[in-house]
Amino acid sequence: MQMIKATRDAILKPLQTVAGIVERRHTLPILANVLVRKQGEQVTFLATDIEIQISTSASLGAGREDGATTVSARKLIDILRSLPDTEVALNLTGKKLTIAAGKSRFSLQTLGPEEFPTVAINEQVNAKLTMPQKQLKHLFAMVHFAMAQQDIRYYLNGLLFVVDGRHVRVVATDGHRLAYCASESETEMGRHEVIIPRKTVTELQRLLADSDEPVHIDVASNQIRFRFGEVELLSKLVEGKFPDYQRVIPTGYKKSITLPRDAWAAALSRASILTSEKFKGVRFTLVPSSLKIQTTNAEQEEAIEEIDVDYTGEALDVGFNVSYLLDVLSNLHSESVRAEFGDSNSSALISVPGDEAFKYVVMPMRI
Repeated sequence: MQMIKATRDAILKPLQTVAGIVERRHTLPILANVLVRKQGEQVTFLATDIEIQISTSASLGAGREDGATTVSARKLIDILRSLPDTEVALNLTGKKLTIAAGKSRFSLQTLGPEEFPTVAINEQVNAKLTMPQKQLKHLFAMVHFAMAQQDIRYYLNGLLFVVDGRHVRVVATDGHRLAYCASESETEMGRHEVIIPRKTVTELQRLLADSDEPVHIDVASNQIRFRFGEVELLSKLVEGKFPDYQRVIPTGYKKSITLPRDAWAAALSRASILTSEKFKGVRFTLVPSSLKIQTTNAEQEEAIEEIDVDYTGEALDVGFNVSYLLDVLSNLHSESVRAEFGDSNSSALISVPGDEAFKYVVMPMRI
């Protein structure tokens, strides 16, 4: 049965869109496969890891018959990548999928589409909103780096997504730092809070475009759905109670300095050379007109960097994890950054001057 006839790149594009979530090692072998379904000219590609499901379609169909199969996503992508950009035909014969291009022929084993575990869509939607793709991508970009990785507090291994009236807020924390970013949506609705898994956020960052094209978001009690262009992404939500981020973000700090972002990042990067994998501590000494950045290590080596600042307040001596500071500075794009401090036992608040939409909180370290 003829399934697909198109150029190599035309087939690769939808395949690569869905294959990012395919696990190489899984208890269910079929989850290493991609589901390919042909209906007339429309060919749908679908991949899932049980938690997330991505599907997309393209006009690639050949032949009169309709049908479906599942085949190894990784092998099919690797074969297509290795071929020259020429016309490629995919034909299904029995339990084999044949890939033909020029004088090249490949034959792959398939598994029946009826065995493929697709995720059912929850039609009981609590909230619906639409925003430009670049707006959602920006929100994720501003906080994703603060998500926990494989924390036993599973609710930290994701991103809090809050819809409240016209406000859309995203928050991520790993218990040592917290990133917050807010934006406005065109739709007004009641308050809803859900936790989107880390892997879903990573995939969306890869798939969303820097464009004004819309992304439609449907929030259900146990699921969230994103639809944009030809792509549909369904994801389970993380259960659990996210920390109260409003209590974590400090207010009323008196010690405040504004720094050139590039200069601060460069100074921190140089100072971090003498930190170790186990101990990433950096000491800040803030005095009138100067911020001193200092690191030492077990070999009694030392790095000192000084930055001139417009500051006239009390002196402060406080320590932070340098990686957490470099993370935020590399994700911001403003020329200057504001840093506010309490005392030596208080967290630091980092923000962008004139922009209340973004806040980043870093817990202090004993040095």
